[in-house]
Amino acid sequence: MRNIFQHIKGDKAIWAIVAVLAIFSFMPIYSASTNLVYVVGNGSTFGHLVKHVVLLITGFAVIYGVHKIPYRYFSGGSVLMLPLVFFLLIFTLAQGTTIGGANASRWIRIPFVGIGFQTSTLAGLVLMVYVSRYLAKNKEKIISFKESLVQLWLPVGAILILVLPANFSTTAIVFLMVLLLSFIGGYPLKYIGYILSIGFFALLFFILVAKAFPGVMPNRVSTWQSRIEGFSKSDGQENYQVEHAKVAIATGGVIGRGPGKSVQKNFLPQSSSDFIYAIIIEEYGFVGAVIVVFIYFLLLFRILITAMKATTIFATLMVLGVGIPIVFQAMINMAVAVNILPVTGQTLPLISSGGTSIWMTCFALGMILSVSASKNETEETILDDNPLDILHETVD
Repeated sequence: MRNIFQHIKGDKAIWAIVAVLAIFSFMPIYSASTNLVYVVGNGSTFGHLVKHVVLLITGFAVIYGVHKIPYRYFSGGSVLMLPLVFFLLIFTLAQGTTIGGANASRWIRIPFVGIGFQTSTLAGLVLMVYVSRYLAKNKEKIISFKESLVQLWLPVGAILILVLPANFSTTAIVFLMVLLLSFIGGYPLKYIGYILSIGFFALLFFILVAKAFPGVMPNRVSTWQSRIEGFSKSDGQENYQVEHAKVAIATGGVIGRGPGKSVQKNFLPQSSSDFIYAIIIEEYGFVGAVIVVFIYFLLLFRILITAMKATTIFATLMVLGVGIPIVFQAMINMAVAVNILPVTGQTLPLISSGGTSIWMTCFALGMILSVSASKNETEETILDDNPLDILHETVD
């Protein structure tokens, strides 16, 4: 055991938090998967638990492998990854699937493994690192809005345009996180206002085009509309889920029904992913709900500590850029479960089922741990490296 801990670097508190969330997720996943087994007729509860455990084990392997990589490699790596992400998003849209009659071009199937991969999650992670690189390189410069449009916002906009048709919530989260990171990184506030306006009108234009040509992106805008109307008018499929989530929360009480004793898991279609927080409240009560929230805020606190202790501007921005979205996504998932926000489809990081979410969260955590484990490096070494040189160093 001592030999294992010798190879684990970085913030030990983050390692502990991730382990606690992973271990805690076993029982809710095992309990909530009964919906998939007895209602949908998909596999067995033990099989879903084993799959989740395997995903978490591979996720920890990702954390370990990534945290061993010097964080400066991620700077050039984000530049190299942008074209690949762009291609993957186009491929995903082109071969996308249909779920319940609605366009759901979010996943590609990994050959030979049979596992779906959500490319938009990878795109968001790469974008945050790319934006961190740009802001760090220009921290001491007077930023020209025209130049930043090409160097910063053109790649960001191109990626988000490809994500938007199939996943509005992820597009909105990534866009907001990019704006937040830009603000933290010293990007001029008036320019952020310009970008926010451009983003608003781009979304409006997309909605008008989707309404005018419904065959191009079938049912996407109507899906957004139905979710908002269901949230405000208390009707529709989305409200059906929220109503059962409310029942789960109401019957949870202070200490809950007990592990595995949820009733509403049999009625919630996304009980093991989007609405797993409602199942947690039903089984573990108000106490369990507060503990889960506390753990995520503790993770946020350790992320901020890591960012403050980072030795370079890029490291600080990267930690904030990949770390804050994890906690933000968790807050959105919990807000949907308690009916504060409309249904978004965002999972609860490290607790909900889903391979892409677990892997990308673990990759982001590995990057954060890489920073916390790093020794002093100069900003020039990181930012003046050519991305291709960094790739060659990595290969060598």
